[in-house]
Amino acid sequence: MTAHATKPSESRFKSLGIRAVTGIVLLGLCGIPVYFGGWLFSGFVSLVALRMIWEWVRMTETNPGVLAYGIPILSALIAVYFAQLGQYQYVFLTILVGSIIALLNTLRRRQRLISGLGIVYTVLPCIAAIWLRGMETGFVSSGFAKLAFVVLVVVAADSFAYLGGSILKGPKFAPKISPNKTWSGFFSGFIGASIIGGIAGMVIGFGFPYGLVLAAPVIIASVVGDLFESAIKRHLNVKDSGGVLPGHGGVLDRVDSLMMALVLASCVIYIWPTVWPAIGAG
Repeated sequence: MTAHATKPSESRFKSLGIRAVTGIVLLGLCGIPVYFGGWLFSGFVSLVALRMIWEWVRMTETNPGVLAYGIPILSALIAVYFAQLGQYQYVFLTILVGSIIALLNTLRRRQRLISGLGIVYTVLPCIAAIWLRGMETGFVSSGFAKLAFVVLVVVAADSFAYLGGSILKGPKFAPKISPNKTWSGFFSGFIGASIIGGIAGMVIGFGFPYGLVLAAPVIIASVVGDLFESAIKRHLNVKDSGGVLPGHGGVLDRVDSLMMALVLASCVIYIWPTVWPAIGAG
């Protein structure tokens, strides 16, 4: 090693710093639409969905045409529109029909079948975010609390896992899917995010212990979501979905953990509203 060579640990901590700065900038950009909710938040979610679709098509298609982008983009915009109106029967009909058309187009062009599943993968979490946030404005609204809880827990799990894995290292967690993940990172993320969930529970009003309990399934879903996208990228021999976010890669790389957590949280609260005790289902 030369005098100017960088140690792996130093490189990872430098990467952590870049990730942190990017995260702060993203937090600032997301703050206004998340605060106001409603159409402003739906518009913001639409932009995120369009970027994710663009990354998905580029990642899964070898020679994407206009329809490869157009079908999922149109489906996303229509689904978000109906979600904002609260007409979720049309949301799911749009996702279903759009996915069928996308799959048929994929088969016609002899592309990877997985490409046609991009509508479900990218749009469904966006719809979940809109449903969780709701129409109410402000930091004290039920929708803001729900969305903030999920996002805080997922971000904490990702951050503590990265930090713990960088420091403690040790046995690999899923070497065939994501070689950099370790068991020390997993447990660091789980413990750290659980504590954040407990603190969030105190702030929201249902207490530290219940916050710990609520955080657990969100953390597990975030890990599964992360591994799922890693498995897809490994299958496609792709390192990052894009390069728009310094230290993170693409938008899909940044929100992969959040996507499954949002869907899980929405399903659980819809089926079992009292799981959100102090504020209700909104």
